[in-house]
Amino acid sequence: MKSVKDETKQGPLKVGFVLSRSFTLSAFALFVDTLRLASDEADKSGRVLADWQVLGSTRHLITSSCGVQVAPTSDFIDPREFHYIVVVGGLLNADVTIDSQTSDYLKRAAAQKIPLIGVCTGTFILARLGLMKTHQTCVSWLHYQAYREQFPDNPVRSDRLFNLDRNRGSCAGGSSSADMAAFLVRRHISKDAERNALEVLQIERARSGLDIQPRKPLAIQCQDPRLKAVLIAMESHIEDVIPTEDLAASVGLSRRQLERLFTEEMKTSPGAVYTRIRMERAKQLVLQTQAPLIEIALEVGFDSASHFARLFRRLYGQSPTELRRAHA
Repeated sequence: MKSVKDETKQGPLKVGFVLSRSFTLSAFALFVDTLRLASDEADKSGRVLADWQVLGSTRHLITSSCGVQVAPTSDFIDPREFHYIVVVGGLLNADVTIDSQTSDYLKRAAAQKIPLIGVCTGTFILARLGLMKTHQTCVSWLHYQAYREQFPDNPVRSDRLFNLDRNRGSCAGGSSSADMAAFLVRRHISKDAERNALEVLQIERARSGLDIQPRKPLAIQCQDPRLKAVLIAMESHIEDVIPTEDLAASVGLSRRQLERLFTEEMKTSPGAVYTRIRMERAKQLVLQTQAPLIEIALEVGFDSASHFARLFRRLYGQSPTELRRAHA
């Protein structure tokens, strides 16, 4: 294997990490370990081609969502010391995820045009500071609805693994943290450095920002990545149903091309699949809540409770009320 130093760009890649309270350990570990392994040959771990710091307003230990604690390695030094500042989020139910000094530091970094990257729910932290309003944000499908509810005016999608939009980056978290870190390594260091890191991590290939999150709504099987993206969009828009033309345009297809893809791979139409996804959500609400049927109908995009009930009976063999009573 060629040395990772052969194609190095001038100066090491420098990354600062801001860890929220209850941050996700796997997202942080995969991101920083990709940098570590790209920074030197094999598994030597020298900070040759990349360097990193865990930044904090104090040196107190920061507890992750799994209970493991990490100590900051640096105070809030000049943001211009870093190529990127990465904010690693975690549990959304934490009352306070970062303190006021950290908020001020991130705002200062943004004012100095230092690229900020939200990993996992780190995007929520940046959005709360008003730093994602004009930037396309990528979040996990698991957090998509929460993001839309909290930041309805911010552009967001839940089908891609990560995104870098000018001076803002976002990443769904989990294993895709390594993919985003590998993207930065390839951009600032070299392809050889990227390959070295991924091989040691036993990752076969780096997925790009265009790769689709590994999510199969209703366990629907399909191979075409455009169909996977459309299925995730359907699942993310239960109440505000997206027209077929807009679904097709979101993946660069015409309506007719999308319908042909659905027919070839799933032997049915986009509309039929969309209806199935919405009705499965309705079934969950019927069984897991005591919400009135009209509220459930509206929740899954129906204006009429009677129309919803008729379709429900046709699909499941009994009315919503009968199903709820049977499982009481």
